[in-house]
Amino acid sequence: MTDLLFRTEPYLRDAPGVVTGLTDEGGIVLDQTIFYPTGGGQPGDNGRLVWEGGTLEIATAVKGEDGAVVLVPAEPAPMPTVGAEVTQHLDWDRRHRHMRVHTALHLLSVVIPLPVTGGAIGVEKGRLDFMMPEPPEDRDALEAELNALIARDLRVTEGWITDAELQANPELVKTMSVMPPMGSGKVRLIGIGEGADQVDLQPCGGTHVASTAEIGTVRLGKIENKGKQNRRVNLHLVAA
Repeated sequence: MTDLLFRTEPYLRDAPGVVTGLTDEGGIVLDQTIFYPTGGGQPGDNGRLVWEGGTLEIATAVKGEDGAVVLVPAEPAPMPTVGAEVTQHLDWDRRHRHMRVHTALHLLSVVIPLPVTGGAIGVEKGRLDFMMPEPPEDRDALEAELNALIARDLRVTEGWITDAELQANPELVKTMSVMPPMGSGKVRLIGIGEGADQVDLQPCGGTHVASTAEIGTVRLGKIENKGKQNRRVNLHLVAA
């Protein structure tokens, strides 16, 4: 099982690691990693590994068996051997943009309090699909409300509840298409705001910024009809 440094220390850009395995498909497993694996609509991280006598570009990371995170090389190249000590270097700009978009999408689900049927996170934009039979009456008002929440500089926190507690509080789950991972005995919660200022609390395994002000200004893009009951709301980062 890989120690998930991206979860405990999401702002780490570099970290050591030891190769614990090589997959038949050409992937690399480390004892610990800062690379987030593809999941929950968030793309896997990229970057590079460096070790004595070698460098390897990493295109993405994916989930492997038994809790492992598998790093996928960008192209065929010499690999570190099992037991080798490596240094991980994250493409931080790309990851940080994912964090900003991800937290912004959580806030989008606040200003549009409807069931979420899908979503995706990108470098410059993201989107949520809502069970929304009719389009919003005033998109500009939604955008203004969303940016007002971001400007409040609300702290983003992590917490945990048991599987049983989540089953007893199903209203915490906003996504209809992806259920939070259960079975390990506990579920991670991401909160935005604290105490009386808390505006959102929902299960999530992804990476987020520490405060909403870090997101910067956003704008709403197209609102697309995706079927009789579904509409896709696109969100774009305005500032770099």
